[in-house]
Amino acid sequence: MAETIIETARLRLRTWDEADIAPFKARLNTPAVMQWLGGVQDDAAFQAFYDRVKASEASNGFCFWIVERRADDALLGFCGMKRVNSEGASMTGDVEIGWRLAEDAWGRGYAREAAEACLNLAFDRFAAPHVVALTVVGNAPSWGLMMRLGMVRARELDFTGGFSGAGSEPIIVYKIERGDWTQ
Repeated sequence: MAETIIETARLRLRTWDEADIAPFKARLNTPAVMQWLGGVQDDAAFQAFYDRVKASEASNGFCFWIVERRADDALLGFCGMKRVNSEGASMTGDVEIGWRLAEDAWGRGYAREAAEACLNLAFDRFAAPHVVALTVVGNAPSWGLMMRLGMVRARELDFTGGFSGAGSEPIIVYKIERGDWTQ
């Protein structure tokens, strides 16, 4: 049974259950959404993603939670945190924030609203000293949100690696310190 983690003015962030797999994959495993993440995933890759989410939840108490719109319970995507475990990263184990929303949810402020709630949790509930976010240079909407959240580019943490299925590419890192979070 899914558990609500936090609610914002418009959104609910909650845990996953197996019933979420098919609708999430149908809404978010599209060429546009997955453009910067290695492309559309096959069933095995998507199952591995789900397994990683559940493992993060079990070992850390946090994961990339399902994001739903409260007004109509529409599945919008995910937002949450995990521990950095990307090959080539120097900050392995740090708290990483991430998000992925369906195309029809883009440009409505949902990612920022969810990310702000997650940063509050990272610093208040999970006592993270800082939080990082990873993306690629071409994904301007993602790093634009990182900057709007008050995160700053941490070039010294950039690395060559890849998101699942994406191969080897330059990964850029943004970071925010607990003391710099103003929410």
